[in-house]
Amino acid sequence: MKKSALILTFIAATLVPFGCTAIGKTGVIKIGWFGALTGDQAAWGDNELKTVRMLFDEYNAKGGIEVGGKKYKLEVAYYDNKGDAQEAVIVTNRLISQDKVVAILGPDTSGNAIPIASILEQGKVPDIATQATNPKVTVMDGKVKPYNFRVCFIDPYQGAVAAGYAYDVLKFTKAAVLYDVSDDYSQGLTEFFEKAFAQKGGTIVAKEGFIGGEVEFRAQLSKIKAAKPEIIFMPYFFKEVALSAKQARDLGIVAVLMGGDGWPSTELITLGGAAVEGGYFVNHLDYDQPTVQDYKARYKAKYGVVLDSPEGYLVHDAVLMLVDGLQRAGTVDGGALAKAFESTDIKGITGRIKINPATHDPEGKDAAIFKIVNSQYKFQQSYAP
Repeated sequence: MKKSALILTFIAATLVPFGCTAIGKTGVIKIGWFGALTGDQAAWGDNELKTVRMLFDEYNAKGGIEVGGKKYKLEVAYYDNKGDAQEAVIVTNRLISQDKVVAILGPDTSGNAIPIASILEQGKVPDIATQATNPKVTVMDGKVKPYNFRVCFIDPYQGAVAAGYAYDVLKFTKAAVLYDVSDDYSQGLTEFFEKAFAQKGGTIVAKEGFIGGEVEFRAQLSKIKAAKPEIIFMPYFFKEVALSAKQARDLGIVAVLMGGDGWPSTELITLGGAAVEGGYFVNHLDYDQPTVQDYKARYKAKYGVVLDSPEGYLVHDAVLMLVDGLQRAGTVDGGALAKAFESTDIKGITGRIKINPATHDPEGKDAAIFKIVNSQYKFQQSYAP
């Protein structure tokens, strides 16, 4: 749930002062990670942390990584922030001031990534967000945040992809929007979908909001039903997607459902069942593309499951960006590492990660459109608006 900027600023200002970021032990570089390991988004956090641990184990088994002419092993310090913005501020401070991490991987949501910027700047520790797509994660009021980076595309692009696919490919001209008014991600994606859909020539026939954590959507959906949309855009996370989709079908709504990268999770299909069948969503990659097969096989061999949601793939590329940055910087100094991140240009499994120094976002990443068919995620096509 989104918390007020005033509360978050107060928390940041009253936390423990920072020590110097350094190598935590002789021969060890300590990296931070945080995300949800409990709560509604725990499946995402679990996938990310397992990937980080697997990749660090693989690097360490080969003797570690070379930084400034010396070999170092990688160690992860991690915390469960329960998907909560206040906890994000607290654990970021803890990672920097107590654990002395040299960089942080994650988080995977915009609402948790946006409020930590001042903590990163105070501690001079760069962060690589994974699936946090709101533009404010890296740029605020036209100014780039010096220690915030990401490996995913952003909401203006994702919203334009969703709107373009709905209008150009699916041939829908009347859309409704149901969104979470308390969440930065949902607000941003709604804004850019509406803008792009209208520019194409489509009409937003209804727009209804709810507050994150709600479980009853029938009042909003009844208004949407009366507007007779052909497609309903639902830019929020899988648990609430499943609940609202079921209630929409119970009300007799037959419109196609569509969302963003907050949809994909095994729990969406488990919870949503037939109600989400035929729905479309924007994703970061095609899970069957050749570049991800080796990682998928290693993950399955280690943990016994196949990943079918994007966060593990994205944190994989965040780790690649981290290691590349450390090696090129030749130091664990936070300022030097942030500078190295600004010139990142590597081949990741989710695509090319070429960071724009003016935005700290990757340029030119393709989006993938998926459809839910027979309780499976079926890749439809790569799509650019």
